[in-house]
Amino acid sequence: MNARTEPAEAEPDTPARPPLVRELLLVAGLFLVYKFGRQLATGHTAEAFRNAHRVWDLERGLRLPDEGAVQSLLLHGDTLVHVANTYYATVHFPATAAFLIWLYLRRPAHYVWARRVLAAVTGAALVLHLLFPLAPPRMLGATGLMDTARVFGPSVYGPPRADSLSNQFAAMPSLHFGWALMLAIGLVVATRSRWRWLWLLHPVLTLLVIVGTANHYWLDVIAATALLGLALAVVHLPHRTRTTAARGRPVPRQRPAEQPELAGAGR
Repeated sequence: MNARTEPAEAEPDTPARPPLVRELLLVAGLFLVYKFGRQLATGHTAEAFRNAHRVWDLERGLRLPDEGAVQSLLLHGDTLVHVANTYYATVHFPATAAFLIWLYLRRPAHYVWARRVLAAVTGAALVLHLLFPLAPPRMLGATGLMDTARVFGPSVYGPPRADSLSNQFAAMPSLHFGWALMLAIGLVVATRSRWRWLWLLHPVLTLLVIVGTANHYWLDVIAATALLGLALAVVHLPHRTRTTAARGRPVPRQRPAEQPELAGAGR
């Protein structure tokens, strides 16, 4: 009589992707709410400039680096400042969209985690934009900073009074930096390449660009980092599956179950 061993129970594979239509509706809804909320914050010009003076004075009191030092580096050449303006205008949304699409296709569990974190950060930022309208440093004469996008191009903003597409008094927190930092963290966590830490260059470049082009203060960046830290503390990482672990290192091969000895064998 031959003894047969039962096959080992299959371990769970990569989590199923969320329904695509639902995700598109969620992301589109979040974007529309964000754009609508930004419009609610318009019309607070005087308050935005008062807050800008307070932020500028607070930074000087805290002895934070002068934003002008970063801008002076960009102004060494027209090409460099034009590249910085282009980076500010064209990288923010496409990079975040590509990040979410890649996670959705290749790391579904990490996609859900990243989407929740970005939604939490964006929602909290919207509340702060409503409660604390803030004129960017390029609008504040006391900073002595140049609006590099207006002078050298390209610019994504029109005159503040006539700009119906964006709220230019929503400097704090900087979602440019918050989203860039989350992109880097998400890719570092979701991948296992030895080069994955290079993704941190994206938030570093974003930091230099948004400060050097006079679109944000240092405190805008600090506020965005704090919000992201809170969101990451609340929205937990997905558990690593056996398949995910296998991408980083080989999974030990299971030994076949030993055949049980037959009664009377070897006699």
